[in-house]
Amino acid sequence: MNKCTVTRTHLRSREKSVKIISFLLAVSMAVCVFTAGSAIAADFAFPSLRIGVASGENPAEMSVLLQILLMLTVLSLAPAILIMMTPFTRLVIVFSFLRQALGTQQTPSNQIIAGLSIFLTFFIMMPQWEEINTNALQPYLSEKISQETALQEAMAPIRRFMFKQTREKDLALFMKMSKNEKPKSPEDIPTLVLIPAFVISELKTAFIIGFVLFVPFLVIDMVVASVLLSMGMMMLPPILISLPFKLMLFVLVDGWNLIVGSMVRSFL
Repeated sequence: MNKCTVTRTHLRSREKSVKIISFLLAVSMAVCVFTAGSAIAADFAFPSLRIGVASGENPAEMSVLLQILLMLTVLSLAPAILIMMTPFTRLVIVFSFLRQALGTQQTPSNQIIAGLSIFLTFFIMMPQWEEINTNALQPYLSEKISQETALQEAMAPIRRFMFKQTREKDLALFMKMSKNEKPKSPEDIPTLVLIPAFVISELKTAFIIGFVLFVPFLVIDMVVASVLLSMGMMMLPPILISLPFKLMLFVLVDGWNLIVGSMVRSFL
């Protein structure tokens, strides 16, 4: 037997020994991990979740649960209440029309328009909020009035505000569609009839204001387009030339002060 054969045999035996040792180490590690995992699982309590309906023995518990459910429902509808029963609709539509009339694309952004509309809404509705806090919220928290009375006192200033901004034609439309009797006073009009009438009145008012805002900027666009056409510069977009003039006009007349002031005074 030559020296090369002995060397190959020796290498093969070493490789087999290494494989056997590696396999034993892997088995030992697996056993240790499984044992440790079993010990940890034995000491650790996994949480469980159960959902079901059981019979209640105390009526007070049921009343509290219903109140919590009602509160969560009102919180989920808070954005819709803010939009449909306040000046937010008119404000955000007018500001969107103003941005389109200026031709500034996404400036100011939607977040700025929505934020400005929300803060102006709180500013306009401040007298109503204070009346609600004085006549409904504080007496209810002091347990001087019931829930039903507090709700009626809270809706009274909001209904007065909506009546002031709603057209009689829109109210008549929804009263006719609801098939209710002809009301003798505003108190006889249901709130579910008043809210949609108020919304479409706000939409019409917002579109009228948007049209009025468009007129001066439209005139600037037409003048710039006519000048460019007379000069033979048909390939140059008129918006590139008219935009600086529209911004200059808007800044010179202090447009934000005029528009925001007019919008707020229209609700007071």
